[in-house]
Amino acid sequence: MTAFKFKVSGPLAPIAEKVRRGERLDREDGVALFKTNDIFTLGYLANQVRDRVHGDKTFYTHTLHVNYSNACVLDCALCAYYRPLDSEEAYTFSVEQMAAQAEAAGKLGVREFHITGGLNPKLPFEYYENMFRGLRAKVPWATIKAFTAVEIDFFSKKFRMTVEEIYRRLGEAGLNCLPGGGAEILVDRVRDIVCKGKISAARWLEVHEIGHRAGFPSNATMLYGHVETLEDRVDHMLKLRGVQDRTQGFLAFVPLSFHAENTAMPDLKPTTGIEDLKVYAVSRLMLDNVPHIKLLWTYVGTKLLQVALDFGVDDVGSTNMEERIVKAAGADHGDRPTRDELMEMIRHAGRTPCEVDSLYREGPVQMAGELVAPSPVVGTECRPVDVAFGDKTGDGVARR
Repeated sequence: MTAFKFKVSGPLAPIAEKVRRGERLDREDGVALFKTNDIFTLGYLANQVRDRVHGDKTFYTHTLHVNYSNACVLDCALCAYYRPLDSEEAYTFSVEQMAAQAEAAGKLGVREFHITGGLNPKLPFEYYENMFRGLRAKVPWATIKAFTAVEIDFFSKKFRMTVEEIYRRLGEAGLNCLPGGGAEILVDRVRDIVCKGKISAARWLEVHEIGHRAGFPSNATMLYGHVETLEDRVDHMLKLRGVQDRTQGFLAFVPLSFHAENTAMPDLKPTTGIEDLKVYAVSRLMLDNVPHIKLLWTYVGTKLLQVALDFGVDDVGSTNMEERIVKAAGADHGDRPTRDELMEMIRHAGRTPCEVDSLYREGPVQMAGELVAPSPVVGTECRPVDVAFGDKTGDGVARR
């Protein structure tokens, strides 16, 4: 039970009492939080939970994004990145090209590879295995966070393997965890509008649950600010919370504001800063069993980053080298922070910066039985942290 510094009154008082007692919020509570205009009380409550879990620690990582191909068999209305297979603008990186990118990033101390791409039926399964092995050979200490549930499902169908077999082979090649994209809104009525043809909400959840049980933790995203309702957002969170109750496999929840430019829905207005802060705060309050709430500055810019640290956010994303998907949708913020600038922004917000890898490990990384030290980080004050509420080992595997 937490003693609040001031008494919360008004419509949010019953919810505040639940938060103070550490009680789980329900669907009605979540909708009420989204509808409130009392943004400061909402932020205060989210910050209480954030500080209860993490104190002043604020996490970030040093990332090379590998968007290996934009050729895709789908044509989702929300996607500005994909190109048809026969388009002159379609591209696919070779394994050698990606290894060269990795080698250059390794010299800059990269801590993780974040890998996603289109559903390209021209690529054999060995392409993905060789991709991982090539990256691992160049930067053995970096974690490989790769493939959305949509891609895993596509591989399973195309190569006629079970999802379990896909995970086994990718794990042998070097996979550590999944980034959690492709969730959009986990309500099929919405998915039929914004990403028709993608896997269902139930299938997205199933692919992640199988991965968790196979030892591959993941993040989970939510793309908001298009055609979804406030109730849809809450239902999305509740479905994730249900899986997390069973697996403890989600490491972070990552809200993503929709950018309409260059998509099939160009007239939709962008989200406001208040709306973004509400989403972060409600996420922290509703997802009581997910360790981290992550902000991606590529979606909201760096000016909102410091404020969001008082609205439930404890992870500010990464340096995002070579990120292509968000840029294609018009969110190419000019304020690309370096590692030092990220740390400085965190400190100016009164928080303690902590550089980690995909599994929230800080310091030397265990690889194939040997300790391989990443490039030294000057100025990070963080020490090793638990990667999930149920994991006290620090090895990155969520315990069931």
